[in-house]
Amino acid sequence: MTARTRLSQAAVEERRQAVLRYVAEHGETRIDDLARHFDVSLMTMHRDLDDLAGRHLLRKERGRAVAFPALTMETATRFRENSALAAKNALCAAVADRIRPGSTVLMEDSTTLFPLVPALARLEQLHVVTNSVGLAQHLGSAPSVSVTLLGGNYRADFNSCTGPTVTRALSRIRADLALMSATAVLEGRLFHPVNDYVEVKLAMLASAEQALLLVDHSKFGKTATYAYGTVADYHTVITDTGTPDAEIAAMRDLGVPVETVVVETGEPEEPSS
Repeated sequence: MTARTRLSQAAVEERRQAVLRYVAEHGETRIDDLARHFDVSLMTMHRDLDDLAGRHLLRKERGRAVAFPALTMETATRFRENSALAAKNALCAAVADRIRPGSTVLMEDSTTLFPLVPALARLEQLHVVTNSVGLAQHLGSAPSVSVTLLGGNYRADFNSCTGPTVTRALSRIRADLALMSATAVLEGRLFHPVNDYVEVKLAMLASAEQALLLVDHSKFGKTATYAYGTVADYHTVITDTGTPDAEIAAMRDLGVPVETVVVETGEPEEPSS
């Protein structure tokens, strides 16, 4: 038998993310079935599951991998930051030229927005206001960008801040643009699993002259615990061509422009947050 080529760490991580999504979709799965499905040895699958369990992304029990509730995956920033990168890159590329030098931009903690950092760093006299520690760190080295980090109750699972301190600060800001994403969208309605983040989203919407919603196809057809309005609260929705036609039609029926972008990848995009 021909020896298999040793995979890079990035390829291993991509497979582990795929394993996590598979287990999440099925609730629980036998480990030997996972090994067959992903065409790896049982030993390799055990290593993958040990890694995922060590990051508290699933439970590994006797002969089975068991999913945590959806909230656990949504709050796993390390997982979210590394998933659906092709879709995130495409969505961010579609809005990069709409951000003007000298403007004030609100950015929430969604990792969908992280690929915008290089484009923002090239703009002159840009002021970014965010509750995301990760975004603030990424932008902090750009000499032409002023960053305001909205402090409050720090949530390590999201690597960002929420609470009254954040929403009060936003009420005193008037921004030119808000860039936001969504955890779940169903027929134009928006949902999030954590109410504190709903409050931050609503405060950002109220503080911006214009808001753009960047959301890839994996978010559609789903709900979460807390509803917080519809896509009609945004100036434009930017999604990708993998989003179901019915979902796009539902958004347009609400009167919001919807733009679709092509994701340049040889592989189908996987769910993200």
